[in-house]
Formats: sequence, C-alpha cells, structure tokens
Amino acid sequence: MQLVVICIALFCASSVLGDEKYSSKYNKIDVQEIMKNERLLNAFLKCLIEGKGCTPEAEELKKILPDAVKTGCAKCTDEHKAAAKKFVSFLMKEKPQMWEKLVQHYDPDKTYRNKYKDLLKDAGFDV
Repeated sequence: MQLVVICIALFCASSVLGDEKYSSKYNKIDVQEIMKNERLLNAFLKCLIEGKGCTPEAEELKKILPDAVKTGCAKCTDEHKAAAKKFVSFLMKEKPQMWEKLVQHYDPDKTYRNKYKDLLKDAGFDV
C-alpha cells in the first residue's frame, strides 16, 4: 500500500489535522522488496496506472492515492510517509520512465507537481 502513497507522502505536510488516517493494515509491506524485484514493481505500477492485476495492497493504494495527492498526504501514517519517500526517491533516480508514467496518470495537468515542487527540492529531489 505504501508504494505510491509513496509518491505523495514525500510531499506530505508536517502536521496532520484530526486523527483520521489511512489504514495501517499494510504498513509492514516490504517496499525494498518491491523495488528490487522488477516483476513485483511492474505489477504494482500496472495496477496503479492501468487498474489491472491488483494485489489487495495495490488496490488499496490505488483507492487512496488521489486523495493523498490532493491533501498532501494528510491522512498518511508515519510509516506511509517513510515508505513513500524511499519509493519516490527510487523511482525518480532509478526508474524515471516509470515515475513519469505514474505522475502523468495521477497529475496530468501538473497541478500537484507545481504545488509540491519546493517540498521536493527541499527533500533533495531534482525537479
């Protein structure tokens, strides 16, 4: 689930209003394992972008990702944010084509890329 909350979590605001969080059901997902396994990575991203072949974890992420992007990951747990930072960094540096497909799908008009640009730069990302 953290995979692309992953993409958003990096952009998360430091404070969260209210107690409502996304489910922590999948907090123990090994993001490192997904990143180092091309088959798992491709399957996860295929779910997020095309909606095909989704595991329960990817399906859950696919459901919450639009809201997480819109709200700056306000409902993310600390685990979501940490996994997101790790995964976004990996995609941007190691798999830029995959990153771009994901960003194009979830932010086609570049609203959120522009909104979170300074946060990404502050976190050390080349945007």
